[in-house]
Amino acid sequence: MTDLAIPSPPERLLAEPGPDTARCLGLYAQLVAGVSVVTAQGPAGPTGMTVSALTSLSARPPLLLACLRSGSRTLEVIRAQGAFAVHLLRQEQRERAARFADPAASSAERFAGTPVRAVLGVPVFDDALAWSVCLVEDIRRYGDHHTVVGRVAAVQVGTGAPLLWHNRRFGSVTAREPAA
Repeated sequence: MTDLAIPSPPERLLAEPGPDTARCLGLYAQLVAGVSVVTAQGPAGPTGMTVSALTSLSARPPLLLACLRSGSRTLEVIRAQGAFAVHLLRQEQRERAARFADPAASSAERFAGTPVRAVLGVPVFDDALAWSVCLVEDIRRYGDHHTVVGRVAAVQVGTGAPLLWHNRRFGSVTAREPAA
């Protein structure tokens, strides 16, 4: 199977300025996402950041896709080291999510009090809802973020409820449907 060519949009659409940033951010705020922290091991020690744009990409081969802010320390370490970990946070880990999202926090402040061990040379939170260590397959820039595609090399899945992000605040699952 080959990829199909993507047709160019009509010129009249390309000339449209589109909605402003505030309107787009309003739309994005309505997306519901699980909260994740991406970590990597650099020469100066561990680094990490909170991300809300993470998705499975493929089961065979097992691939994850994470969107990281351009210019972030974590992105630069991932690019240099070629490996990273993704942690799906539990609903009770809001403080950790906020700490790893704080652009003013140093790596030492972000990791303070967090139980970490190395898996394949990458820092991993043992108490996360689930985690995976990934090897970088591809990194591409799109606007003010980069997509990082990683091949899953190790995985652990626990139990509990996920921490969610919606309308610029943390939330949790309130009711669950019975398993089919």
